Amino acid sequence: MLLNVLHRLRAVSVFIAATVAMLLAVAAPAQVTTSVVADKSQVKAGDRIVLAVVWEFTDDYHIHTNDPKPPKEWDFDAIPTKIEIKPAAGLNFGPVQWPKTKTIQADLVGSGSPLPYGVFGGDRVIAYVPVVVASDAKSATFDITLRYQACNDTMCLRPAKEPFSVTVPIGAESKAGEEAALFAGFDAKVFDGAWVAREAVKTPVGPAPIANPEKTSPTTTATNGSTTTGNPAAAGGVSAASGAPRAFFGIPIPQSGFFSVVVVLLLAILGGLILNLTPCVLPVIPIKVITLTQHAGSPGRTLFLGLWMAGGVVAFWLLCAVPVLAFASFGDPSRVFGIWWVTTGLGVLIALMSLGIMGMFSLNLPQGLYMINPKADTAWGSFAFGVMTAVLGLPCFGFVAGALLGTAATLPKVATFAIFLGLGIGMALPYLVLALFPKLVDRIPRTGPASELVKQVMGLLMLAAAAYFVGSGLIALVASKPWLGKQLHIWLVAGFGIAAGAWLVWQTIKITKSAGRRVVFTLIAVFIAGMGVWYANDATGRAKETHLARVAGMEAAGGGKLLTGVWIEYNSGLFEQARRENKIIVMDFTAEWCLICQQLKSRVLSKAPVKDALHQSDVVLFTVDLTAEEASGWKTLNDLGETGIPLLVVYTPGNATPWKANAYAAAQVMAALNNARAATALLTQVPKTPAAQPPASGAGKQGAQAKPDERGWYEYSTDAFLHARREQKVVVVDFTAEWDLTCKLFSATVLWKDPVKQALDQPHIAKFAIDLTSETSPGWEKLKELGETGIPLLAIYTPGEEKPWISRAYRSADVLKALETAGQAVASAR
Repeated sequence: MLLNVLHRLRAVSVFIAATVAMLLAVAAPAQVTTSVVADKSQVKAGDRIVLAVVWEFTDDYHIHTNDPKPPKEWDFDAIPTKIEIKPAAGLNFGPVQWPKTKTIQADLVGSGSPLPYGVFGGDRVIAYVPVVVASDAKSATFDITLRYQACNDTMCLRPAKEPFSVTVPIGAESKAGEEAALFAGFDAKVFDGAWVAREAVKTPVGPAPIANPEKTSPTTTATNGSTTTGNPAAAGGVSAASGAPRAFFGIPIPQSGFFSVVVVLLLAILGGLILNLTPCVLPVIPIKVITLTQHAGSPGRTLFLGLWMAGGVVAFWLLCAVPVLAFASFGDPSRVFGIWWVTTGLGVLIALMSLGIMGMFSLNLPQGLYMINPKADTAWGSFAFGVMTAVLGLPCFGFVAGALLGTAATLPKVATFAIFLGLGIGMALPYLVLALFPKLVDRIPRTGPASELVKQVMGLLMLAAAAYFVGSGLIALVASKPWLGKQLHIWLVAGFGIAAGAWLVWQTIKITKSAGRRVVFTLIAVFIAGMGVWYANDATGRAKETHLARVAGMEAAGGGKLLTGVWIEYNSGLFEQARRENKIIVMDFTAEWCLICQQLKSRVLSKAPVKDALHQSDVVLFTVDLTAEEASGWKTLNDLGETGIPLLVVYTPGNATPWKANAYAAAQVMAALNNARAATALLTQVPKTPAAQPPASGAGKQGAQAKPDERGWYEYSTDAFLHARREQKVVVVDFTAEWDLTCKLFSATVLWKDPVKQALDQPHIAKFAIDLTSETSPGWEKLKELGETGIPLLAIYTPGEEKPWISRAYRSADVLKALETAGQAVASAR
């Protein structure tokens, strides 16, 4: 029996780890290309080999150094670059030779004031890992994991983790590799170090420790920040990450050395104890109390069951550690509760258990199934109950994840393992105490009316927990599919119809052996179930169509009157209305599963002085909720060039480029708001003449058109053009003709589509269309003035500059960049 249980646990653990990893794993950023190359295509046993770890960058991206030192003003914990190598028998790894540090001017917290910061950057950077191959080595396979975070001068992408496996054949002679140029920067003096003398033959294969690299040359440094691993004798710890130290309930957490792992373990045990007192777990504890009172006749038996239950708690948390250790992007395991059917299903399971405790029903399973039935008086039952108790703690796991897992990122992997082990021990302690001292529950009645009353009260408390989980799951479902809000009762009816049909089929098979009757009643059951599903599906489809039409109508109408000074749900129509009314717009991208987002909202945006500055009549506050995977806000986030949260965005009237920050303090937000208010004050002082409105007299035929077309473009006239130039507007001129299909294609696919359309609709831009359909059109003279002879052609004039930006074949990115450059000139002029 025990063997079967272990087989099942192993299968479940593999399934859970694989499933969650597939759901949450994140690919490496496209802005960085990495590779690992050996300097030899074949190596002789006893020889030396060098690995080149290469990072290649695009779009001015870079990565943090192995020992990042952000400016103190940022209050920012940079993620160090790490090279992790799995130890292998016969291979002795030396200290990493890191590339030179490049100092850049960066603003990774959105303060508006770039500061010098040392990074690994440029077109390409290379780190070198020296290796000595033992004289009796049988193979040379290097399993390498790179951990880093790519950033540009103003923002950082999600941390990346990339595994590599490099095998160099061992032969009679060493042979040089084909990419010798990569190793031009390697300093061979590193092989003169004492580490070479260490014997590599008996290097054990096990968890990768942290190496303590040495300085190798004046230009190549390798400090304790290195995480290249190899011989355990080289273990020397890792330096603490820069920035303020983390704390757990006010207890500072050391960030280096073996002592830090011990402290993390003890704090995790404390966190596990506290988890028992959270609303997630507390209502279910009565089940175990009842179990102990029913089986406390033998102290040995009570201790036996208590140990099995504690083992289930600890096993679950250790299982959670597997994907967190294996996948850098996994993060907080409690995110799985963002899947609505997981949360709702757990609530239904708790409800069934509570009804069973109250004696409302009992299930008699076939004898062969009792080995998996978690009966309270069996080892497997106690173990399964321990697992369930630990599962209930996941939604309240955030306060532990926020402090301890963040600290573990700068510590060896054993620290992450210690966190989950400590959580399991802490959660299991109360049950071990009850098992060791069963007299603590002796006063609880075991039989009679009083015992039944205890069971009923505890069962009702469990129903309260079940209601919480079911409700949370349904809220998550409605958040992702709002049209289901008023259809849930219909699906509940359909569910009972399915249950009725299934029950009819099951009982019919038991009652009669007649094939004809079984077929007839099965068809009836299918009809009952199918009618309910059909009606619910039809009603839901109509509700969805109505909802989408209503949303589209609200956006088209602009959403009515703007609400200022209070947080409202993001809506693109309201956003455009706020832009037209020259409001300062603040957008907070958040999600219920984003712990950092909640902390920033609580500690920065909801406290003075930021709170007072935001709650003003000139500010429109949008909450962009990304809790659901299908949330429309994800597109808005991507349109801003962002890939993750937290993110705070502040739009200034008249400026198409917003201020953005992924990590911010009160000072940065206040500075952004003050700058936006100053720019708004200047904007309101400019006469509010329409951008392309020509003078009242002498405008001529083309200047007589005072209104734009349906897309906001004015017909070109010389007077209107000069008027817009005098007002320091950005002037966009589109040369087109009815007979030129290419012009129409550019207009339809670039100028009339977002994000270019949104950028062109800003108040500091005047848009003119010059129609060259006729040979006698005066627009041909304007085309000639620009030195051009044909179309398509787009011209963008920057205030104060005579020559415009011109393009005959343009993409959205080209137009946006030109508009941004011209818009910056407008802001400077004001």
